[in-house]
Amino acid sequence: MQSNLSRMSSTSSKNLIQEKPPHKQMKQISEYFGKSVFGPKAMAEFVSKEAIKAVNESRNTGKQMDRKMADQIAEGMKNWAIEKGATHYTHWFQPLRGSTAEKHDAFFDPTGIDTGIEVFTGKSLVQQEPDASSFPNGGIRNTFEARGYSVWDPSSPAFIMEKASGKTLCIPTIFVAYTGEALDYKAPLIKSTNFLTKNTTAVCQYFDANVKNTKVSLGIEQEYFLVDEELYHQRPDLVFAGRTLVGNMPAKGQQLEDHYFGSIPERVYNYMTDFEKEALKLGIPLKTRHNEVAPGQYECAPMFEEADIAIDHNSLLMDVMQSVASRHKLKVIWHEKPFKGVNGSGKHNNWSLITDTGVNLLSPGHSPIDNLQFLTFFINTIKAVHDHADLLRASIATAANDHRLGANEAPPAIMSVFIGSTLSEVLNQFQAIKTPVITGKVNEKTISVYRIPEILLDNTDRNRTSPFAFTGNKFEFRAVGSSDHCANAIIVLNTIVGNQLAEFKKEVDALIKKKTNKLLAIEQVLKSYVKATKKIIFEGNGYGDEWVKEATKRGLSNIKTTPYALDAYSTKASKDLFVKNNIFTIKELEARTEIKFENYLLKIQIEGRILGELVKNYVIPSAVEYQKKLIDTIEGLNRIGQTKAENKGLYTLAKEISYNVNAIWENNNKMVDERIKANRLTHADKKAKAYCDKVKPYFDSIRESADKLEELIDNDAWKLPKYRDLLFLK
Repeated sequence: MQSNLSRMSSTSSKNLIQEKPPHKQMKQISEYFGKSVFGPKAMAEFVSKEAIKAVNESRNTGKQMDRKMADQIAEGMKNWAIEKGATHYTHWFQPLRGSTAEKHDAFFDPTGIDTGIEVFTGKSLVQQEPDASSFPNGGIRNTFEARGYSVWDPSSPAFIMEKASGKTLCIPTIFVAYTGEALDYKAPLIKSTNFLTKNTTAVCQYFDANVKNTKVSLGIEQEYFLVDEELYHQRPDLVFAGRTLVGNMPAKGQQLEDHYFGSIPERVYNYMTDFEKEALKLGIPLKTRHNEVAPGQYECAPMFEEADIAIDHNSLLMDVMQSVASRHKLKVIWHEKPFKGVNGSGKHNNWSLITDTGVNLLSPGHSPIDNLQFLTFFINTIKAVHDHADLLRASIATAANDHRLGANEAPPAIMSVFIGSTLSEVLNQFQAIKTPVITGKVNEKTISVYRIPEILLDNTDRNRTSPFAFTGNKFEFRAVGSSDHCANAIIVLNTIVGNQLAEFKKEVDALIKKKTNKLLAIEQVLKSYVKATKKIIFEGNGYGDEWVKEATKRGLSNIKTTPYALDAYSTKASKDLFVKNNIFTIKELEARTEIKFENYLLKIQIEGRILGELVKNYVIPSAVEYQKKLIDTIEGLNRIGQTKAENKGLYTLAKEISYNVNAIWENNNKMVDERIKANRLTHADKKAKAYCDKVKPYFDSIRESADKLEELIDNDAWKLPKYRDLLFLK
């Protein structure tokens, strides 16, 4: 009996299993990663080994590719793209406006009334001619001088962008004027990377003759907010300014810190997995996702890549995230401070230097010579930040980032370096000790300069309040804004560190020429740098008022607003730095600085106009509508014999509404007058400073009155979605 029951149970189980629908296996990421990229795998299938060698030579040495090879690569790229379903191609570039640009052309070329073929030549691959005058150019191009060129960058692989209605082959390019000046972020980024790696490799020769090349490694953490698309379109300030110009925090915001690393809401989770899949197909190596501190705020982060490609991928990722968001009826908010009262968003740039022998030059080693190499690049980076702190501040200066920096949630505008108590002690010992590091005895009881133990990687704490922090084997530039193009910061960082390494090598070589031992010469120069840079190192709380006072004592700048920060680009030291190292010409540097000033003043100008429309078309009408109800109620109560004293609350409420409406009206008129005055100024820097000093202050006073009205007015009468609707997705 037991045997029969067992057999029956077994048979039933088999039938049940067979009746279940077959389980659909989810694809592993490894199965589709990079499938939309014309990378090594695709190239091996569609072009010859000779052509692949030509591409690699062009990537690694900058060697110009001949027309025959370009034609062969174009043919292979076309065949691959068409096989993937692409019908068009575009040169994908990054002009000086922040967002990417593209102009699509069809592969199809008609050969008769009803016949045609798909064509893509080496000439079309290598160069196109977009209109250069229609992009920001800082006066380099006149309106009637339209010619500009987008030129293929072989170091960044082509990819297929897929939208609902079609697929397009995208070819990463640089963008230059007809006269040769760079009009994009990528051209100077490539120059700065080559400059840094050249000088890094030269210094590496002191320690390892086998090092023939180095690369800049970069990992970009991207913070962002998500809001419901329907609510987004009901907020003109979010649509046109990227941030809310009026609005109160709800009673519960981020005080309980329950959103940070909390369970990801299902709607958001579905969106994340969707955009991640699209990004991974494009070869963007996304690794991490999580809730951030503020409600409605999230973060994603990729694996580390070569800096140029990492920055390409960040720009592409932003495009993908916004495109995919529309499928989920969501809107991505990139602004650094879209909501008052909660944390803003940054774009943390994790930067390091790697040799072609696989050594991270910012990672402590296992021997005295390895650690001297580590200290060389570690100390030189600190020296570069010390000497060019104002320029580094200028590199992350934007109208949006001004709201975030120093707002008790993000690094302050004071540029400082955090290295942790352990490394601070290491540098102190290194500077003080008289016995040469390489020949001295090792003290096992202390963390000495002779042997930096592996545990140092864990002893180096993180400091969320530091703009430039060492985090074990890399520096994290935390002050970069979430909507900004990372190239702004990395061009400056690459250039100042590359320049510093060149200066370091000059000093060391001069000592060696005087018969000083090579290692002793390195130590001697590094010790002088440690002594000279102490004021830039800060281990404490960057949010506190005490640090502002301390920074002033140390002589560190605290430049809080963009127009004044941008002046650093125009100093003689900055011009010499960029021009002598062939990163920018004087004309290019002046044009870019002009664009930054113009961008700032235009952003503030737009915000002022939107704020005026908001208060006139939404806030004041809501207030008047509700006040009329109050007055009608008061008059009705009066008719039944209730006195003013008995209705004191209603009278007070009506008067308070009038007070705030009048304040808004007066301050808005004053703001308009200041805009008119600022617009009469001719120079972009002066106009930007006028908008900063004279126009922008009225934003706060107008907002204060508008937010007070939001508190006073009936919820049904308020015409704008409130924070509690925007920040807490349903």
